[in-house]
Amino acid sequence: MVFSTRGLVLGATALLGAGAVVTGAGLHLSSSWAVFRDSPKEVIDQVWQVINQEYVDGTFNGVDWRAVRTQYLNRNYASTDEAYTAVREMVDKLGDPYTRFMDPGQFQSMRIDTSGELTGVGIQISQDEETKKITVISPIEGSPASDAGIRAQDIILEVDGQSTEGMDINQVVSLIRGPVNSNVVLTISRGTQELSYTLKRARIELHPVRFSQKSSPMGDIGYIRLTQFNSNAETEMRNAIRELDSQDVAGFILDLRFNPGGLLDSSAKIARMWMDHGDIVSTIDRQGVEVRMSAERRGKLTDKPLVVLVDGGSASASEILAGALQDNNRAVLVGTKTFGKGLVQMVHPLRDGSGLAVTIAKYYTPSGRDINKKGIEPDITVELTEEQQEKLTRDTVGTQEDPQYLRALSALNEQITAQRSQIQSSAPEQGVSN
Repeated sequence: MVFSTRGLVLGATALLGAGAVVTGAGLHLSSSWAVFRDSPKEVIDQVWQVINQEYVDGTFNGVDWRAVRTQYLNRNYASTDEAYTAVREMVDKLGDPYTRFMDPGQFQSMRIDTSGELTGVGIQISQDEETKKITVISPIEGSPASDAGIRAQDIILEVDGQSTEGMDINQVVSLIRGPVNSNVVLTISRGTQELSYTLKRARIELHPVRFSQKSSPMGDIGYIRLTQFNSNAETEMRNAIRELDSQDVAGFILDLRFNPGGLLDSSAKIARMWMDHGDIVSTIDRQGVEVRMSAERRGKLTDKPLVVLVDGGSASASEILAGALQDNNRAVLVGTKTFGKGLVQMVHPLRDGSGLAVTIAKYYTPSGRDINKKGIEPDITVELTEEQQEKLTRDTVGTQEDPQYLRALSALNEQITAQRSQIQSSAPEQGVSN
């Protein structure tokens, strides 16, 4: 089977202010939705039919989906806004925070434009399925949220003094978004603390890769930080590996901490830069059809030792890459357990300019692990104290002030030593000529 990754998104529920989105193609809706064309009911029926055809669970999580259609189409709607409210109610019945409806403004703000910029505060959020709390997946590096100190796993209690209790994620997104240079106050819960942050909305340039050459006891090594899997990630990662390899580094540290994910295709292509054989990921849809993505022969750029840094902010596409490298024994993982999102969404533009992200498949690591709600355990666990987390900023990450980086460096040096010993032991003995 040919596996097309067009339209497949691996990220958490909402990115403020934009998301890595590719619109889906090839959807064939039933002709019945056309009956409601140009009426508020049109979007309700179109959303219903997309979910009916594509949703990963054929039982719709125990919901009588046909009865839902009858329930919502038998109502009268005086306006499009009323219909949008009904659509959100309908989608919420699935109990899936990753399947979500976006009105035209929300859908447009999720698109990354050609300049690689987004507008907002720079956090990706999700809604807990059980508690319904709005949780930060990860701040975007260099964004107002990141610079202010917002962290993965923070819970957003209020936006500008308005409680988020009882709100769905789209309502929270609408409150947080706003004009560039305007302020928004987020009140968050972190453990036993309740903190408030005033953030200035901004235009954020999205350069997902930064890299540097660093010294170590075993020689220079390459440090690469990947902050998200957007359309620029593949090219920037390829350039980083080639540049560092040309400097004859002895090994690499790939930092996926606080990386909330992005495009499936991007994660697979980056995995192939590090490995030229083995499976990367498999997906299973609601028909039980399994599709595997594998590394390609002669595709990798380097076979030098590799250590990958992960934490609770490493989600979805990050987990695919980390899981592929771990299961294929290509890298050692250092840090803390990852977020645990093992679902794939397809994003569909709707006729009126709104959009729908629908969960269409589950994914599994090469060894068959289902990491959804479980995450990936690192090979070497390094927990950070509250004080250490406070000190970990854009300027200190990947430095001597970063305990997880220092442990990763130690693990990399061990790998480099082992590789050199293996090369020496396998080299033929030199004969002596008389």
